Amino acid sequence: MTYFHAILQAVLFCVVLAAVVWMFWLALELSTGKVEKSWSGVVKGLLLGTAVGTCVGLTGFFLANAPATRGMGEVMFFLVPFCAGFAIAIVTRGRNTAWACSLLAALVSLLFLVAGKLEGLLCAILAFPLLALGLGVGVVLGYLFRRFVVDHLRHQMTSMVAVFTLSPMIVFAGHQLERPSLETGRRETISNSIFLTAQPEKVWTDIQSIDSINATKPLLMHFGLPVPLRCTLERKGVGAKRTCYFENGFIEEIITVWDPPYSMQLIIDRTNMPGRHWLGFEKADYELHAEGSGTRLTRTTTITSHLYPIWYWRYFERLGVSSEHEYLLRDVSNHLNQ
Repeated sequence: MTYFHAILQAVLFCVVLAAVVWMFWLALELSTGKVEKSWSGVVKGLLLGTAVGTCVGLTGFFLANAPATRGMGEVMFFLVPFCAGFAIAIVTRGRNTAWACSLLAALVSLLFLVAGKLEGLLCAILAFPLLALGLGVGVVLGYLFRRFVVDHLRHQMTSMVAVFTLSPMIVFAGHQLERPSLETGRRETISNSIFLTAQPEKVWTDIQSIDSINATKPLLMHFGLPVPLRCTLERKGVGAKRTCYFENGFIEEIITVWDPPYSMQLIIDRTNMPGRHWLGFEKADYELHAEGSGTRLTRTTTITSHLYPIWYWRYFERLGVSSEHEYLLRDVSNHLNQ
C-alpha cells in the first residue's frame, strides 16, 4: 500500500464515520426536541467542542511522548482521551453535542497523526475503541462537573481555564510515572502451520528464498499491515544473511540453525520499517515434519512489544503476526500446487 492510498483510506474512513456521528447527533436532538433554531449556533457549538478536544488530544499525545519512549500505555490510551472528553464537556452545552464533539475530535486527531506519519492507519483504527472509552468517561464526568460545580461558581471562566491548565500537567506527570514500565518489553511467540502435499526436500527448497508472493491478502494488509514481497538468501548455511523485502522497508535475518530439510532458524539482525518501533521482531523459525504423504510446515515468530494494556493489545499483535504467517504459508502452498 502506497502512502497516498493509506492517506486516502484514512480520509474516507474519517469522512464516513464523521457523517455517521453527525446523523447520530441529529437523531438524538430530534428525539429530545432540542434542535436549535439557529443552525449557526449548532455549528459553532460543534466546532468549538471539536477544536478544544482536538487541541487537548494532540497536546496530550506529544506530552505523553516527552521524553520519547519505546512504547505506549494507559496514559496515551486512557488519560489523554479522558482529559479531552472532560474539556469538551466543560465548553459545550448539552450531552448530545458533547458526545458528537468527542467522536469528531478523535477522528480529526487520528487523521492528523496518520497524515503526518506519526502513526499508521491500522494502529489508529485498532486504538479507536480504547480512545472512545477514555473519551466517554471524560465526557460523563466533565458533564457532571460542569452541572454541579462550574455552573454554581461566580467565576466560571476561571474554573475552565484551570481545567485546561491542569490537563497537560496531569498527562505529563502520568507519563513520567509510566515511563519505566513502557521501557520493559514483553515477548510473544506465535506459530502457524500448514499441511503440504509435497516431500520435505521440495518444501525446503521453496522456503529458502522467495522470488514473489502470490496469495490472497488477509484483511489487515488492506489497512496498513506490512505486505511482504520477496526474500533473498545470500548463501546457504549458518551465518548467511536472508533479507525479506516489504512494500515499505525490509528485514535482515541471520541464519542460526541450518538443518536441511527439517529446520531453519533465524534471528532478526536489522529492521528498516516505517512507523513507531513499539513492536520488534527477535526470531523466526521454519520447522518441517514429514506427515503421511506430505509435510507439515510450521512458521514461528518471536516478537517483543511495548504496548499496554496487555489484555487489549496482545490479541491484535498475535492476529497481525498470524496474518503474515498465513499469507506466506498460502504462497508456499500455491507455488507447490502450480
